[in-house]
Amino acid sequence: MKLIAPKPVAKMMSTAVFALAVVAGGAQGQEALTQPQIQARLEAQGYTRVNDVKFEDGVWKADARSANGNRVDVRIDPRTGQVYPDEQVANLGEADVRAKLAAAGYTNVHDVDYEDGIWNAEADDPQGKDVELKIDPVNGKVIGKEKD
Repeated sequence: MKLIAPKPVAKMMSTAVFALAVVAGGAQGQEALTQPQIQARLEAQGYTRVNDVKFEDGVWKADARSANGNRVDVRIDPRTGQVYPDEQVANLGEADVRAKLAAAGYTNVHDVDYEDGIWNAEADDPQGKDVELKIDPVNGKVIGKEKD
């Protein structure tokens, strides 16, 4: 007897497996955090009404209420659990981000913008692959990478 999951469940399972494979592939030796771990970290940091936790664009995303009750969108580093609220102010400017990416071996850096608490850019990685990047606004470290 062959069991077939309903399409929404099958799609969710394939998306989750894909997300974990992408995260694990980019984790460079560090184990990627799971959706329940991300949810727990947000709640431990004072976020309430955490919902819509999903892996997208190389990072975890969620909607929540901050400690002061404001509605926020957050991005979360899939390896460290660092939370980036959309109301965060960037410490780095666009030129700084471009310089950090160049120092890390990225070329053809373009479409650099600050949105939802993190820097975003498109570039060619050191292996020459076209990628979309999510970048920490404080130190310029790449926190998420996905094929473009």
